[in-house]
Amino acid sequence: MKKNRNNDANTWKGETMTRGQQNLTKTKKRIGVSSSKATLPNVKKTYTVTGLGCAHCAERMEREIGRLAGVSEARLDFVNKKLTLVLDTAEELDQLKSKVRAIVKRIEYGADIDDKAESHDHEHDHEHEHHESQNIWLLVSGAVLFLAAVLLSLPQFPKILLFAVSLVLIGGEIYEKAVRNIIRGRVFDENFLMSIASIGAFIIGEYAEGVAVMLFYQIGEYVQARAVDKSRRSIASLMDIKPEYANRKVGNETVRVAPEQIAVGDLIVVKPGEKIPLDGTVVEGTSMLDTSALTGESLRQEVSEGHTVFSGSINMNGLLTVKVTKPYGESTVSKILDLVENASSKKAPTENFITKFARVYTPTVVTVAALIAFIPPLVIKEALFSQWLYRALVFLVISCPCALVISIPLGFFGGIGGASANGILIKGGNYLEALNQVDTVVFDKTGTLTKGVFEVDKIVTFGKLSKDELLMLAAYAESFSNHPIAASVLKAYGKTVDKNLISDFKETAGFGIEASIEGKKVLLGNEKLMKKEKISFTKSDEAGTVVYLAVDGRFEGYIVISDQVKGDSKITVSTLKKSGVKKTVMLTGDKKEISERISSDLGIDQVYAELLPHEKVKVLEDLSKKIPQGKKLLFVGDGINDAPVLARADIGVAMGGLGSDAAIEAADIVLMTDEPSKLISALQIASKTRSIVWQNIILALGVKAVVLVLGAGGIASMWEAVFADVGVALLAILNALRVMRIRPGKSSFI
Repeated sequence: MKKNRNNDANTWKGETMTRGQQNLTKTKKRIGVSSSKATLPNVKKTYTVTGLGCAHCAERMEREIGRLAGVSEARLDFVNKKLTLVLDTAEELDQLKSKVRAIVKRIEYGADIDDKAESHDHEHDHEHEHHESQNIWLLVSGAVLFLAAVLLSLPQFPKILLFAVSLVLIGGEIYEKAVRNIIRGRVFDENFLMSIASIGAFIIGEYAEGVAVMLFYQIGEYVQARAVDKSRRSIASLMDIKPEYANRKVGNETVRVAPEQIAVGDLIVVKPGEKIPLDGTVVEGTSMLDTSALTGESLRQEVSEGHTVFSGSINMNGLLTVKVTKPYGESTVSKILDLVENASSKKAPTENFITKFARVYTPTVVTVAALIAFIPPLVIKEALFSQWLYRALVFLVISCPCALVISIPLGFFGGIGGASANGILIKGGNYLEALNQVDTVVFDKTGTLTKGVFEVDKIVTFGKLSKDELLMLAAYAESFSNHPIAASVLKAYGKTVDKNLISDFKETAGFGIEASIEGKKVLLGNEKLMKKEKISFTKSDEAGTVVYLAVDGRFEGYIVISDQVKGDSKITVSTLKKSGVKKTVMLTGDKKEISERISSDLGIDQVYAELLPHEKVKVLEDLSKKIPQGKKLLFVGDGINDAPVLARADIGVAMGGLGSDAAIEAADIVLMTDEPSKLISALQIASKTRSIVWQNIILALGVKAVVLVLGAGGIASMWEAVFADVGVALLAILNALRVMRIRPGKSSFI
């Protein structure tokens, strides 16, 4: 048997290792994420991009770095400022790094890459604060001169001079960036647009408006940058589970070291209020743990000697000594952080669309602006060039797509961060968006809808024995067995068994147990055992495993043992139907009558029972063929045992991922507790994220479209244009932050 189990484990492992290829094809076809490279990565390298403040620049960096020879894939996360490179080989990494740095510096002035970001964070922050302080003083000084020019009654030349000096003070950095970018071949960016708009206004005599546009643009950019930084910190705080240190026990003393320096087998001491830094087993102490950062649940977990504890949990009261079982890189907290940080690399179809849209949007608007400036004066006799140039400048101010480029990815990443805070790991924006198109939900039964733990459900007597006496004899008879049924009976009995009262114990596979208990011959087993011993008995039609008991050849009754349905399974199924899911299905290898009873109790539409693993895949493929175009099939299982089905489904969801490496690796979405209702929370978060993303798209495009038309018609001024650019971007960013505040309920749907 042991050999077979090992072979099975290897089979499962093989299926799990091909998960990457399966997901690549599945994701490309069904979720909509483009991927031109199907090879598995050899080397992965991550850099922090310092000084990154332009989302549009980040898109261009990602695109150009991805084209470098030796780079299989490049992903730049604007929110986290993380650049991840998947390389074909580790050779010539230094040369590649210099090329990457050159691209980053060329595209955005002041940006750079740092592969030792943690040691330089404070230094960079100090430089950034100093630079920001200088800019604020220049902005304030320019604003004072601008107000003086507007409010004071001055001759024409001093007034123009004040406007000019204030414009240089306020917009000097913008002009410098515009010139640098033009030299580097990058023309159509916000710096160029604002430079042309303000200088153009000066040329046509709109001095005050030219300065005002630059002033309010700079104020808007400052507020927008603060909002983006706040969102970054807010998202980071949602997953603030990384331990900063570990207390390694050396003899009778403890030494504070980095978690990465702890080896498997080391003893660590966790004091009250500290985070558990690595996964391990408690060897000494008793305490309550707060696991809410991992599971989203506020209920405390009591642990003592022998219990497994997971990194990221917070020790509430007692002093614990823990023996480390996994290195930091393989610990629960490390895996979760890696998944969340890399989730934004799998972009949703909406993000991909906005990225492509932004590439053509700005050049198109600039071209239209040029036509507005020059065509009417040439074909309309009364048209003034200065008038149409002003309208064209309004067009230029509006054209920056920052609101879309920043707020859409921010919305999806906020949704992923919010889900993580609720104990739900979503491995990409593509899966988060796909949750809104779920048509059919397929459940595994054991461990998903049921607890996977068999318990005594019913005791029926037919002879002289009471229920307690029947259970006692069954417990004594089962006391030498290691079968799961025996464990269930002994647990229900709950008392100490005096094994000295038992003799002549015999267990026959496929039949049951025969034993003498205080001189009485007790038979305990299935109906085949009763027939074999020629005992007249009453057959039970109860759903579950029925264990019959006879004493001295006389039938006394039976015990029904069944898997218990989880407390929130029924409400999960009913809420799914209210949310718009058209069909619910249950797949199981259990008996047909048991499966049908459970599915009927839960309100599941269809059940397939007595299935082998490969038959589950076949059923799922048949169900997939019936899914309407544009809709998705979601499968919920309890981890690695369902790996083939998880891989085949459009969206694979693993239950009970806490501490299960296999579950975290196998699924597209991981529910970190054993609660099916977490699936409802995931759907709620997906719905809220989609709503906010589309609000931002409609807000940004709608306002810009209106102001573009008004600007072309000469109705909108540059004031409205500045609001359409910076103001809308700020509103969209603030709106995107709302998705992180969702705390979904278990029985309601948005």
